[in-house]
Amino acid sequence: MNKPNPRSDSRSFRNRAQAIFPLLRLRYWLVVGGLLVWVTLIISKLFWLQIVRHKEFVEKAQKQQLHTFEVAPRRGVLYDRNLRELAMTVQSDSVWAIPSEIDDKPATVHALAQIVHDAHGNSIIDNWTSEQQIAVRVNASHGFAWIARRVTPEVAARVRALNLKGVYLQKEFQRFYPDNEIAAQVLGYVGVDDDGLGGLERKFDARLHGQPGRVSAAVDARRHVLGSTVQEPEPGENLVLSIDENIQFLAERALDQAMERTRAANGTVVIQDVHTGQILALAVRPTFNPNDFRHTTPALLRNHAVSDVYEPGSTFKLVTYAAALDQHIVTPDDKIDCQGGAITFNGRTIHDDKSDHYGVITVHEALEHSSDVAAVKLALRMGPDHFYDYIHNFGFGSRSGMELPGETRGLLRPPPKWGSTSIGSIAIGQEVAVTPLQLVSMVSTIANGGVYLPPHIVMTAQPKPDTANGIPSQPTPPPVAQPFHPGGDLPNPLPPGAHRVISTMAAAQMRKMMEGVVLYGTGKQAQLNGYSSGGKTGTAQKIDPATHKYSKTMHVASFAGIAPVNSPVIAVAVVLDDPKGGGVSYYGGAASAPVFTQVAQATLEYLGVPHDVEVRTIHASAKAPADKDVEPEQEHTGDVSALMAAVNDLPSDDPLREAVDGARADTAAPTVVKVKATAPQKPEPEKSKTTAAADSKPTPDTSSTPETVAVALPANTVKVPSLIGMPVRQVVEQVAIAGLILQVDGRGLVRSQEPVAGSAVKPGTPVVVHCAR
Repeated sequence: MNKPNPRSDSRSFRNRAQAIFPLLRLRYWLVVGGLLVWVTLIISKLFWLQIVRHKEFVEKAQKQQLHTFEVAPRRGVLYDRNLRELAMTVQSDSVWAIPSEIDDKPATVHALAQIVHDAHGNSIIDNWTSEQQIAVRVNASHGFAWIARRVTPEVAARVRALNLKGVYLQKEFQRFYPDNEIAAQVLGYVGVDDDGLGGLERKFDARLHGQPGRVSAAVDARRHVLGSTVQEPEPGENLVLSIDENIQFLAERALDQAMERTRAANGTVVIQDVHTGQILALAVRPTFNPNDFRHTTPALLRNHAVSDVYEPGSTFKLVTYAAALDQHIVTPDDKIDCQGGAITFNGRTIHDDKSDHYGVITVHEALEHSSDVAAVKLALRMGPDHFYDYIHNFGFGSRSGMELPGETRGLLRPPPKWGSTSIGSIAIGQEVAVTPLQLVSMVSTIANGGVYLPPHIVMTAQPKPDTANGIPSQPTPPPVAQPFHPGGDLPNPLPPGAHRVISTMAAAQMRKMMEGVVLYGTGKQAQLNGYSSGGKTGTAQKIDPATHKYSKTMHVASFAGIAPVNSPVIAVAVVLDDPKGGGVSYYGGAASAPVFTQVAQATLEYLGVPHDVEVRTIHASAKAPADKDVEPEQEHTGDVSALMAAVNDLPSDDPLREAVDGARADTAAPTVVKVKATAPQKPEPEKSKTTAAADSKPTPDTSSTPETVAVALPANTVKVPSLIGMPVRQVVEQVAIAGLILQVDGRGLVRSQEPVAGSAVKPGTPVVVHCAR
């Protein structure tokens, strides 16, 4: 029997193993490869889910688990120059719902709509809270839906009393204007989403708005609210305006009375500090209440002081005379031949009023009588290029840089586009269109010694504090009050955009000539009591949209003036659009000059400006100047078509261009309807029509008095009124009526006064009132 051979067996096993090993290695690598592929797929899937689509799934998870909405930040405060709040932010309740928690949606929506819907209006915002609109929002969402934003405390209390499932209240910030309509067009208003929709609220929306916060509410699988987190919003910047709230009130009160007296379509009053260019008041009528923005219309938002233009007429002669004096073409006492009231050049004849046949008179008398012939002759002596330079340097034909939105450049063509007789038309305020803001800046330039200062209404901004990790590194400094103090010198250095227009001597001569207009000429109803004043009247005629010609029934009455003449403090422009009735003439001297008188008198008394002329005793029976004391009639020598063509040269963002383009799109609204032109004017001479009589001035007419002091007073004394318990605004009115000077200590209601009520004192005596809340 053969024994097994171990060596042979080993060799055989090794051979078999060598044959099997490739198979095992193949299987191994197959397994390893399979594992690698599997791992790779898993890793790729995890990378795709956790890296590439991480944000997407996080957002889905948050939508399922969190309900997040923004919380509007506290808007910056708009202060007047004395740090009185003109626009502030308060907290109010907003109603919202989680629709998935509501069991009976139709019944819940109906109950809420009965409470929150404003049934008195038909605006879009009112409809937003209608039952239909609430139902749309509730049915379109599972996690969150607004019911009503910023409701009154009464509405919030009624909603809370219902205790409806799935309905909640959230505190939100709401814009509040404590003075209601005061300076409404300047301030603008804020919509439901806290966006500025007009005025400074719109212009500085990004700075006032701040950074919104965020509220996140966590819910479980059954949509029960587990808790919420709040990221606090960052407040916006505060702005300090140049407006004085009391002066603004005085301007708006006077404008309201003028609108009622004249039944004008709209009106504007602008008061400017002549030494800084700052706007102390800007009043526009008709107006609106920014607290009730849901009933505001675009027409009410329009700021006529910066967006509307009109042919200025006789008020523009101030530019012509100022330029002639600065060019040393004439002096106020030089003689000028008015040629019997007519001048012919380049085939066109321009006449003075048909009743005016002046011959050789002085230059200042020509301005007092508002002679068109004299103005044309002065412009012809200057030449078109020099004349245009003065017009442009006075600020016409360009934007001033005012912080309010919607400012237009006005209409001023360069000399190459003038016609053969345009220089004569422009000299008397035709073929040029200006804004009330440009008008007041022009007279301010004359008042301050001949330097044009760009108008401004924003003084300073209070910046947001620097933050680190959301925590302020330093506390924000409080805003600083900057009360208006009359007098002072021009800024040194001059602000950007400021430049000299006429010499100091020419400005001084113009101020005295403007005073002559008020004392002896067409502006007698602009006389003040205790203060000298100067200015120029104007009457403009609008375009009839039906005939595309000058209307005989639609006018714009204006007056631009300064006070006091000897040391000017304020410049005032008054523009009334289409005064129609109340027994008042539509001429600037009759309709607008009394508004200047009321505003300037009350403002100077409020500021405590010392009297520079004798205070007169006023009797209530005093009669106003006759209707003949108005600027003389002008012929329409201007080229209306050329003026309208100038609109095409405006930039596309100019509001006048936009308005005319919009009118072109509407065949029922002709393009010319947006521009106003110079009106024919009634005769105004209060002197003899002979040249000899024209050389002698009559005594000043003292019968024209401001409404604020038109009361019967004992000789050389007035009675101090009782002011205890009154608010400051009413005190300002009462003290102005009495012809006294007001000094206010504190804020709130008057608690005591000095002198005591009933005391007999001299006009102009200071009255000190002590106020407390």
